[in-house]
Amino acid sequence: ATIEDAPALFELLDHPGVRDWIYSLPRPLTLEGVRAYIETCVSRRERGEVLLSLNFDEEGRVSGFSEVHIWPEWAAGEVAGAMRPDLQNKGQGGSGMAAMFTWMFETFDLDLISNTTALDNVRIQSLFRKTGCEYKGDIESRRPDGTTRASQVWEVTREVWFERLGRTA
Repeated sequence: ATIEDAPALFELLDHPGVRDWIYSLPRPLTLEGVRAYIETCVSRRERGEVLLSLNFDEEGRVSGFSEVHIWPEWAAGEVAGAMRPDLQNKGQGGSGMAAMFTWMFETFDLDLISNTTALDNVRIQSLFRKTGCEYKGDIESRRPDGTTRASQVWEVTREVWFERLGRTA
């Protein structure tokens, strides 16, 4: 993502079906806040910590986004993201998550992917379960503004992931 993408990303994130689930987004959500969010991600990308990527549809609208965090000292990572609400519930989430997890394990040589979700986000919890993630417990996630959100932690190891794919890690 680049700073020029801010208006298109804001359009995606401004939908309650997207923004309400993602604790790492600026609050309140404004175009300037999204610009600052992108700038922070770009700066962190240059340090090898974060990759913010956008998907676009045929009309050039943002159809989804991914925010990948990598902690090389632990060989671990996480991914947050969302699809535009009109594209949800069409069976793409599982295949997208599978492709992202495989890419993360292979590209960054990770041993673990650890993700969080809101306690009431049953759709993502179901998706995590279906993709082989294991529920590890609850934590308090801290938002950029300092507020917190109760979250569930879900993890999958490289070994378990590639066993599910019928491959060796």
